[in-house]
Amino acid sequence: MTSSASDLLSRLRVPVVVAPMFLVSGPELVVAAGAAGVVGAFPTPNCRTTAELDEWMGTITDCLEAAGPLDAPWAVNLVTHSSNQRLGDDLKLVAEHRPPVVITALGPPAPVIDTVKGYGGLVLADVSTVRLARKAAGFGVDGLACIAAGAGGHTGHLSPFAFVSAVREFFDGLVVVGGGIADGWGVAGAVAAGADLVYMGTRFLTAAESMAPSNYKQMVVEHASDDLIVSSGVTGTPASWLRPSLIANGLDPEALTAPAARDYNAAGDVHGRWKDIWAAGQGLGLIDAVEPVEAIVARIEKDYSAATSRFSAR
Repeated sequence: MTSSASDLLSRLRVPVVVAPMFLVSGPELVVAAGAAGVVGAFPTPNCRTTAELDEWMGTITDCLEAAGPLDAPWAVNLVTHSSNQRLGDDLKLVAEHRPPVVITALGPPAPVIDTVKGYGGLVLADVSTVRLARKAAGFGVDGLACIAAGAGGHTGHLSPFAFVSAVREFFDGLVVVGGGIADGWGVAGAVAAGADLVYMGTRFLTAAESMAPSNYKQMVVEHASDDLIVSSGVTGTPASWLRPSLIANGLDPEALTAPAARDYNAAGDVHGRWKDIWAAGQGLGLIDAVEPVEAIVARIEKDYSAATSRFSAR
């Protein structure tokens, strides 16, 4: 593990990344996460234009720098799929604002590595299979974000434990794992299994600072894992969706037809296409209220401490 990766871990209150969530993560959530001592992240397609992306990254940088050097690093998530026509422009803004961490998704990490490493940032590749993890590692990334079964949005099929163990056979960089982990007990289990960090998306979807509409947050609060369905019929990539949301949008959860081609172009109307179809992960059964990020992190920290103390007590 590089010294910059070790530095990132040393600055965290608990080893958690508030996962970048489509149309949910924005500057307020990222800043609140950093202030609470965990990594905040957002996907660039959440910004309708590069001008808005420029504004968001400037706001995040200014707020976290003003709060002091003890705040956790922040991350930006870039879609590197070939359909994303805005990648080049977004990457120019990354070079200007220098987010400490850049996470690539839905495509190879190669397009961003020289730029991000050039200013001393860390590159993490979002992967959903061991095969993709091996390919990403071959590009020289600093870390792998392993999306396991149980994750909300675009999801994987491996259990978090199996995924981490397989990746540790060939990779000694940062390993992030996500998939149905929604409390400090789960974070401790993932770290004990070999992960360095844990992706937690759904747990922060209902944060007061998230951009999710109030009825989306309420749907997460009111439902549990039995109300989820995994399907590629919305975006072309397997994802975990709230069944009531699909039905509310006139879609039959049992008869979804995948689109003819995957299209993740941030320059297109991604907000209009998917804004009312809502995703969630298997950890939603632990969420029973809308509350601030600080309160969520404090509970995770308390449970994480209780979990890790069990090891020293044995």
